[in-house]
Amino acid sequence: MLYFGRWKLISIALLCLLGLLFALPNVLPESARQALPKFMPSKTVNLGLDLQGGSYLLLEVDVDSIRAERITAMVEETRVALRKARIGYQNLQGQGQTVEVTIKDPSQTEAAEAAIREALPTTAPIAGQAPEVSVRREDNRFGLFLNDAALETAKRQAVEQSIEIVRRRIDALGTREPTIQRQGTDRIIVQVPGESDPERLKDVIGKTAKLTFQMVDESVAVTDAMAGRVPPGSVLLPSEEPAEPHVLVRRRALVGGDMLADAQATFAQDTGEAVVNFRFDNKGARRFADATTKNVGKRFAIILDGKVISAPVIREPITGGSGQISGNFTIESANDLAVLLRAGALPAPLTVEEQRTVGAELGADAVRGGMVAAVIGMIAVLAFMLISYGPLFGVAANLSLVVNMILLTGLLSMLQATLTLPGIAGIILTVGLAVDANVLVFERIREELRKGSSPVASIETGYKRTWWTIFDANITTLIATLILFNLGSGPVRGFAVTLSLGIFTSVFTAFVMSRLFIALWWRRTRPKSLSF
Repeated sequence: MLYFGRWKLISIALLCLLGLLFALPNVLPESARQALPKFMPSKTVNLGLDLQGGSYLLLEVDVDSIRAERITAMVEETRVALRKARIGYQNLQGQGQTVEVTIKDPSQTEAAEAAIREALPTTAPIAGQAPEVSVRREDNRFGLFLNDAALETAKRQAVEQSIEIVRRRIDALGTREPTIQRQGTDRIIVQVPGESDPERLKDVIGKTAKLTFQMVDESVAVTDAMAGRVPPGSVLLPSEEPAEPHVLVRRRALVGGDMLADAQATFAQDTGEAVVNFRFDNKGARRFADATTKNVGKRFAIILDGKVISAPVIREPITGGSGQISGNFTIESANDLAVLLRAGALPAPLTVEEQRTVGAELGADAVRGGMVAAVIGMIAVLAFMLISYGPLFGVAANLSLVVNMILLTGLLSMLQATLTLPGIAGIILTVGLAVDANVLVFERIREELRKGSSPVASIETGYKRTWWTIFDANITTLIATLILFNLGSGPVRGFAVTLSLGIFTSVFTAFVMSRLFIALWWRRTRPKSLSF
């Protein structure tokens, strides 16, 4: 147990050196970190929201809008299908989870049902599942029902998609180590450490960013539409153009923002104003080229979140698959819009239920208080071990404890883990776990010495006989931390991460480093007796 081969010594030395190199940037100023050679680690431990300051948002996904949007889509799909089949209808409307329509000519009922079933997903996508839409017929009247199971699936997918899109939007802003997680069935927690402008963050996250290109309906004057005479299949939308406050557009979109391949903020060459250049994917480019080819001389509207940004006239077919969005943009708002378009549209609106901002000074106070507590705890433990176990075992335990802290800091830096205030508590608890293993070993060595065993045999037995006890104790603690990590959130996870990493470093330093220090001392002095 007191023999260490050459390769084992080299491996331990390299491991400690790596830990020191990864931990070193945490105590260096920013200028010194930037001056480090490229091959050396320069990352520091990420500070959480409670230590660094930043923004906390609790968002709620408006899942009810999923139902309303799907019913609206069913109404439009039914209208298009019946018109395409040249079947007269009346009283086409959607309410709740139902769409109703009456066929004027009873003799066309069979043809109408066939057209509706072809246009809508009335068959189950997977065997054994209910179809998304059920069709019921009573004489010449049809009822289309959106099934509960399909609606719940759509809501769940909307929340999951919203989390991913929020993550992409925050990452595009260059924010470091955000925490984005689901709470309950329809809420999302967003924590962004270091974010100094929570209002901008809220604006970027909260915008639906649903971009569509729709034809302008010029069959009716806007004044008539505002008086309530809106043609079927059209909708009156507000506009950002002062000269045209409202625009009447067709409900059916030519192309959607989901077909965008890229969007970048730039400046217009002719006017110098901030604009957003966009580019469609192959499918979107073909559809946009086909739509503009068929509608030369007509107007189409660029609509973002239900508001018309611009409504230009199609002078010629646009076949290049790219275009430009102009408006009263600043460079920052144009960049934010480009970020939103690249990240994709939210499937449902988000509302901010709770907003908190943690100031940087408060975070700095928390860091200072946590570090003071850690230092006081460390000094107390070092003094206790030195007084209790003397200059040999006490120093060996204290040196291994210092190595433990270096390795733990290096691991946190290497893994880019986020350190929170509970995480500091986990580090302080790790100090106790580390010396606890040494106490068990040293007390067993004492017992062996009292029995009359030789110093070498006592040390060998002390480390050998306590291994499984310490292993079992740390395994149970590790299982508890894994449960905390999987079931907890935010600060609880931070505590679990630091404590679980601390368990590994504590076992290593207790059984390898302290034993190595004692072995090196033993080889040099060869004492005939041991004293505590």
